[in-house]
Amino acid sequence: MDRDSGTRSCFFFIKETTGTDKGRPRTVKSCVGELKITEKQAEKLNLKKSTRLAPFFEKCCLRQVALLSYSKASQEIEVQTGVKIGHTSLHRLVENQEWVEPVAFTPIKETSVDGGKVRVRGPKGDGSHWLDYKAVSLHGSFYAAYFLKNEVLIDYVNRQPLNSLVTCLGDGHDGIWNLIGKFNPDGNRREILDWYHLVENLYKVAGSRKRLSKAKELLWQGRIDETMKLFELCSSRQTTNFCKYLTKHRNRIVNYQLLSSQNICSIGSGAVESLVKQIDRRLKISGAQWCRENINQMLKLRCAYLNELI
Repeated sequence: MDRDSGTRSCFFFIKETTGTDKGRPRTVKSCVGELKITEKQAEKLNLKKSTRLAPFFEKCCLRQVALLSYSKASQEIEVQTGVKIGHTSLHRLVENQEWVEPVAFTPIKETSVDGGKVRVRGPKGDGSHWLDYKAVSLHGSFYAAYFLKNEVLIDYVNRQPLNSLVTCLGDGHDGIWNLIGKFNPDGNRREILDWYHLVENLYKVAGSRKRLSKAKELLWQGRIDETMKLFELCSSRQTTNFCKYLTKHRNRIVNYQLLSSQNICSIGSGAVESLVKQIDRRLKISGAQWCRENINQMLKLRCAYLNELI
């Protein structure tokens, strides 16, 4: 069957499904080509008045843009469907999307937060700059990410059905814990410093392998004071910084051995670190620079793709 006969068949089925062929004609692009439908048919099919794309074709376009640059997505769509849609039309499609943020089906028991970098285009002649965005993983549920909208991220988490006790994981960055400190205001939080981040900082300390191995063993059991005593006679800058780090996060360094052996909760923020890497596959496409006003829409699109909502 050629494309023209395919579109004629589609018109027949549209008429049969909607029970009408009344109204002014309009054209929409679909995966089988351009379809001629009427305004009455579009109304019956819940097709938005402002769109020129069939719903399934729109979904296909969004999925391609979630993976590829706008120009590459335009080329890939034409190869796969034979339908031409320009990169500027794809850009408008993303910018005009009204995303509904997902809500978890069951109470959230764990969450983790991390930050990523995005290259932001500066004023003309000023080059570009790397700025931070924040991502959150609701373990076993959904992901979300925001650029310069920390309060929106906090509100998103707190609108979820949260367990009375929520385990919150993060690395040693102050900005992460400032966000986590506002989670679950009507309940309790168990704040845990990511174990792997803790060990990474331990191995920045110069010294004997035996002492470092002993320190790791003590930290695995949450024994901070005994760990710090191992470094009492060390005066290097790395040792001083590590002891300050332990003091700063004292209340977040837990008995990792107990939590892990009894499967009480996670001890690492790997879920959100993986999320940031997956987001960056789109944000950091070779040569990509972003206007500030476009970043949050792309973050929402990429998260919708990763959440399997498109």
